[in-house]
Amino acid sequence: MTSHVSGARSGAAVRSSARTGIGSGWLVFAGVMMIFGGLMTLFAGIAAIADDEVFLATRNYVFEFDLTGWGWIHLIMGVVITLAGAALFQGATWARVVGVGLAGLAMLANFLWIPYAPFWAFVLIALNAIVIWALCAAPSPSER
Repeated sequence: MTSHVSGARSGAAVRSSARTGIGSGWLVFAGVMMIFGGLMTLFAGIAAIADDEVFLATRNYVFEFDLTGWGWIHLIMGVVITLAGAALFQGATWARVVGVGLAGLAMLANFLWIPYAPFWAFVLIALNAIVIWALCAAPSPSER
């Protein structure tokens, strides 16, 4: 009888400990995707800064910008997104709010990046939309 009671307690302890820590699987997913997306944005920025010939721009596109300038924007955004994704693993509540804002800005920046890397821009737009959903769908600290 005691083994049954202790088994029930250990099961309850496992369930409650699964809800503590950084929150939920959605926060882990969002953190990993923010780090991945941030690093890829950072590398795209480095490639654009290092050599303008890496990317082929589409002619007569509505949004025409200097590729080196966009490279710096992507480099800075990549660093900030990566750091905010890492802060999610520390359980920082501010990282969720900042993450939603940064993912929204990254979606806009990648929309404007379409003439230079269309496939990758669409992939990152979709990835950032999923990150926003994951950050908003994860339980708040009071619900854990």
